[in-house]
Amino acid sequence: MFLYLFYDTISLINKREEAAINIKIRSESLSLQGLTAAQNRLPKDHLLFPTISSKLLSVEAGIAGEDKVADVLLRNSFSIDYRIFHDLSLITSTEFQIDTLFLTRSFALILEVKNISGILEFRENPPQLIRTKADGQVDGFESPAAQVERYVILLKEFLSQFCIDIPIIGVVVLAYPKQIVKVAPKRTKILFPTLVPQYIKSLYHLPQKIDIKMLDRLSSQLLESHRPYIPNPICETYAIPRSDFKNGVMCPVCSSIGMEKVYRSWYCQNCKNYDRFAYRSAIKEWFLLFGHNMSNKDCREFLKINDIKSAHRILQSMNLKSGGKHRYRTYSMDFHADMN
Repeated sequence: MFLYLFYDTISLINKREEAAINIKIRSESLSLQGLTAAQNRLPKDHLLFPTISSKLLSVEAGIAGEDKVADVLLRNSFSIDYRIFHDLSLITSTEFQIDTLFLTRSFALILEVKNISGILEFRENPPQLIRTKADGQVDGFESPAAQVERYVILLKEFLSQFCIDIPIIGVVVLAYPKQIVKVAPKRTKILFPTLVPQYIKSLYHLPQKIDIKMLDRLSSQLLESHRPYIPNPICETYAIPRSDFKNGVMCPVCSSIGMEKVYRSWYCQNCKNYDRFAYRSAIKEWFLLFGHNMSNKDCREFLKINDIKSAHRILQSMNLKSGGKHRYRTYSMDFHADMN
């Protein structure tokens, strides 16, 4: 089963009010897993290896920033009824993904988390974030301020479907103090993680708009409406031919690629490890790298096995969707099903 966490919630006890708070855990990133697989299976001298590695570092940095905010919220108490949702993907007129949503009976707070080191300038016209690194390199990014403003509008649109009208506030959270803001945005507040609890408490004065039952119903509706983000296959996103990737099953112990299929197991010549289910990660990686439909032949080539029946048994064991008959049968991985 694909290890992607979905509507998984944790019940905690608020020390002051002793009210249960439901937290939607940040989902494991398919983008991260796909990029990791690509980096592991591409030659280091490949033309796009630096691009893949850079994107992987960026995704890892983003996840680290979101984890830091989640940790700060977890370690603090709030004397109001609230619910926290991490990595929440919703659809209204368009799809949008909220890093963290802090929902209360009085307001909804969207936290857009960024982990971009350097000196930052928020430009207004056009909306853009300019980053200057220590070595003088200048890079441009989509403005997080404009992003969170857009999410505020989209969340209002989503809540209006349920006739709910509460104040929605968006802030940008810079994950680490090493991020220096030279020019701040005019309309959007910038916070560091340690300041988030204090900011939330500064909003306590806002009047309650919904009762606790409605807060619970809305929380359930948000969870039901969540649609996990499924990235496009790596080979399509970066236009990399399949033949450029190294085939073989990766050893979960030493990470060498090329485990041998032996009786009821897989064997790593490098570290002498045996693993009965090592093939499962390779099958997942195939779909992240290439996507869509896998044939028996595709399976054999990627796992580097020759036996058609062995490949058939492997594919049957993965709980994949299948279509076609006999030699024309293909398999696909339903990531949404694995996450729901």
